[in-house]
Amino acid sequence: MTRSVPLALEARRFLPDDGYAGTLVGRVWRPDVQGPSVVALREHGVYDLSAEFPTVATLLDQPEPARAVREATGERLGSLEEILANSDESRRDAGKPFFLAPCDLQVVKAAGVTFATSLIERLIEEQADGDPSKADAVRARVVAQIGTDLSKLKPGSPQAMQLKKMLQEQGLWSQYLEVGIGPDAEVFSKAPVLSSVGTGADIGIRRDSSWNNPEPEVVLAVNSRGQIVGATLGNDVNLRDLEGRSALLLSKAKDNNASCAIGPFIRLFDASFGPADMRREKVDLRVDGPEGFVLEGLNSMEFISREPQDIVDQAVAAHQYPDGFMLFLGTLFAPTQDRDAPGAGFTHKVGDRVSIRSARLGELCNRVTHSEEAAPWTFGLRAFIANLAQRGLLAKGRI
Repeated sequence: MTRSVPLALEARRFLPDDGYAGTLVGRVWRPDVQGPSVVALREHGVYDLSAEFPTVATLLDQPEPARAVREATGERLGSLEEILANSDESRRDAGKPFFLAPCDLQVVKAAGVTFATSLIERLIEEQADGDPSKADAVRARVVAQIGTDLSKLKPGSPQAMQLKKMLQEQGLWSQYLEVGIGPDAEVFSKAPVLSSVGTGADIGIRRDSSWNNPEPEVVLAVNSRGQIVGATLGNDVNLRDLEGRSALLLSKAKDNNASCAIGPFIRLFDASFGPADMRREKVDLRVDGPEGFVLEGLNSMEFISREPQDIVDQAVAAHQYPDGFMLFLGTLFAPTQDRDAPGAGFTHKVGDRVSIRSARLGELCNRVTHSEEAAPWTFGLRAFIANLAQRGLLAKGRI
């Protein structure tokens, strides 16, 4: 039997450093109504706002979402500590509430190759054909050609296009460089609507993957008008071997059962937290393995190559999102620390505890399992709409 590292979910880490100073909203599964509820996290407990806002998408489309939350009374479901303790999937009492991913009807999108280090590691995956044993040698060759500091290079600028021409002449041009320094951002669909998991849940890697890693990211909450109204954290679990073999395997590398974790809540923009604060956020990662291995990393938003608003604008330029979308912004972090053998790099083991935390967005904490063994995703759109109807939450037409 595989050992697992205890999640040890704690309210002091779940919450931001400033506690309840911000406007924090999420979703909770209510066993008494057999469905999810939109909730506000307040000093005196977790309050169900579903009577006012049946879906998070409805809430985010309000003219002033943070003000709408402050003015809603809601029904108290319990304390944060009680619901958080029951969110550990391995110890969960199905008869009590637990936290879910804080989004519902939003499409989950992700931007790739938005940081210089991430760009270099994507090149390495491609040049190594997804073989981790080749990574060190490839890394040395790539860094010798393009260096490691591309942070001051603006994608799409004349300087970037000059670098592109030089690399093409040397035969080093890549699809990853195209989206890393070219004018067009890479924005792809990460997960189906309602399939994301929240804090305390198991996250999945495919059984046939031998080179994979967590990706700690800031995730934007965008409403139907293309406005960024808040932010949260996410783990864009990635299978490096699959994507390294071919970019056409991106869907297999990214979209698997339980491979998208978002949470623990959405912090709405208000006087305590705004776009400038989000742009300065530092996201810490820690992986604790069942064998005692520890991996630590950092994703700092100050080093992102593209402005978040530009990525959103590109996403909506030729497409509409009537229910809004969640947007992973990419990561600076790429693990190179060896875990088992010299030169083999890092890959997950079943039972790993993955903690992603930032000062203003709290902690998202999950345990690794195989996607094939993770809890099956069964509560889709039909079940969600039927549940809302049964609870009388569609009567006002406010879904």
